[in-house]
Amino acid sequence: MLRSITKISKFSLIITLLIVLIWMFFPTWTPHIKGEHSISTMEQVEINGTGHEIMIRGVDTSNPILIFVHGGPACSEIPYVRKYQKDLEKQFTIVHYDQRGSGKSYHFFEDYSNLTTDLLIEDLLAVTDYISERFNQEKVLLVGHSFGTYIGMQAVAEAPEKYYAYIGIGQVANTVQSELDSLEFTMEQAKLDGNLHDVERLMLLQRLIEQGEAQTPRNLVRKYGGAARLINDNRDYQIGFLLNTEYNGLDVIRYLRGVCITQETLLNEEAQHNIPDIVNRVDLPVYFVMGKFDYMTSVNAAKNYYDSLEAPVKEFIIFEESAHYPQFEESEKFTVWLNKTFNELQNEAFSGL
Repeated sequence: MLRSITKISKFSLIITLLIVLIWMFFPTWTPHIKGEHSISTMEQVEINGTGHEIMIRGVDTSNPILIFVHGGPACSEIPYVRKYQKDLEKQFTIVHYDQRGSGKSYHFFEDYSNLTTDLLIEDLLAVTDYISERFNQEKVLLVGHSFGTYIGMQAVAEAPEKYYAYIGIGQVANTVQSELDSLEFTMEQAKLDGNLHDVERLMLLQRLIEQGEAQTPRNLVRKYGGAARLINDNRDYQIGFLLNTEYNGLDVIRYLRGVCITQETLLNEEAQHNIPDIVNRVDLPVYFVMGKFDYMTSVNAAKNYYDSLEAPVKEFIIFEESAHYPQFEESEKFTVWLNKTFNELQNEAFSGL
């Protein structure tokens, strides 16, 4: 009997090891989209001196191009974003890329000690040129999310001629103001919840946050509904890492390494050089899209930035049921809004000819 149990245990161990090895190294891809003119590719492209992973999906390559700039820093959305963009793929050719040092664009023997946001902006402009030339389109629509808005705003300020418009989702602004808004919200929710331990922890951080030396702990912002309301973003990552075909186990290690090595440096740079002090005017239409309950990048701070920003066209849009991920939490509403907004941009451009 003991020998049989030992044999079963050894067999189970072998099977487990085989599953882990397959998960670690299986070839990755993005599922096919039906259609004669569709595209569904993932590829490593040499951009600005290093390999960038680029995922492109859409039902018709003649559709306008939409480039997403992910946040984090270093938090690629390629592992799970397919779940939320099926309707958008019907109207746009959608491009996601892992930023330098992030996800599948992290390379184990590459030196990231000199990584800066300026370099990420150069990369984005180079990615834009590559995509525009590849699809023979003069301009693209740029969408930044969270930290990606820090990169995106500076890119469109530098080269507005490359883009139809800029959309900032979870737009970053004055870091201290945003963090104090997050602190106030999280502390109030903790008090309402009767969680004195969390209240005490937050009170101890208040002075550091006021001085710009700390953030409101993201696990507490998430715990009290300031990150997501209608989705579980952590679960999306977990399921994407384990079950989706875009990432394998080795890519997950790349993702985690990228976060560890680059995130703190880039966040410190953002905190020391607030975006309202860097970009106060852009020469193209600008849209800030915020979830009402966003306390990762607060609505109040974003609105203050919006009010001071000069642009030929600008609009501040609030999604009433979501937090930091309105494009996912209210994906149908976001798709309708984006299609309508882009059609209006096209009509205005046509009437101006």
